Amino acid sequence: MKIRLLTSLIRNALKRPFYVFYQQRLTAAARTTWKLPKHIGIILDGNRRYARDQGLSRIIDGHALGANKTTEVLDWCFELNIPVVTIWIFSLDNFNRAQDEVDEIFSLIEEQTRNHLETGTIHKKKARVKYIGKIELLPESLRKAIEEMERSTAHYDQLFLNIAIAYGGREEITDACRQYLSDGIAKGTSTDELLKNLNPDSINSYLYTSGQPDPDLIIRTSGEVRLSGFLLWQSAYSEFYFCDIFWPAFRKIDFLRAIREYNIRQRRYGR
Repeated sequence: MKIRLLTSLIRNALKRPFYVFYQQRLTAAARTTWKLPKHIGIILDGNRRYARDQGLSRIIDGHALGANKTTEVLDWCFELNIPVVTIWIFSLDNFNRAQDEVDEIFSLIEEQTRNHLETGTIHKKKARVKYIGKIELLPESLRKAIEEMERSTAHYDQLFLNIAIAYGGREEITDACRQYLSDGIAKGTSTDELLKNLNPDSINSYLYTSGQPDPDLIIRTSGEVRLSGFLLWQSAYSEFYFCDIFWPAFRKIDFLRAIREYNIRQRRYGR
């Protein structure tokens, strides 16, 4: 393990000057000539596998490194003035993991949330933060931190950050349909009339991301080539970018490559 780590460090040191130059070129192009997405969705995957791959003593250490990387990547998005960013940090399926790990993840998320309440680029960039998912399933202390974050950023309107936690794409669509029917019945609309008027626009207005543009680009790390339910409805015409790198090891050059790939694609929206 020590020999492999040493070899990796030497290799990275030799490559660093070339990567710095390459990254500078990509950054300049992104700021001046590239077509940029208005909404980026990110499935940050691979924290646990990174911890095992690096021989870390605890799985939560991989999640902690992933949390730091999330802050870093958000800075990159804000630097390019991407108007909307949605990050998926915890799925409903993740509740099936060992309870100790789930508890540690929630404690880490709460700690990060409270840190960002006091410092960080969220306030500097005037980013409005919204948490999407089954928030009622989270521990009370974490829910309170989330409420404070949403309340303290509610007046911002320059950038928007959605944080998907306890989130599932099927559940979001189910919730939207349920709320559409519930609101209609509360207004006295008959079931027949509600079904007659049901269309995609009816559902759109009840999604967690209602009022925001659909994601133009969705990035997933760790080598998995699937959405796993992320923004199922909204991603109908999204461009996808999958990379093999585990989330904690995701570099700015990897982020810029994803943006570059989006820039050169020709979007047809099903036409």
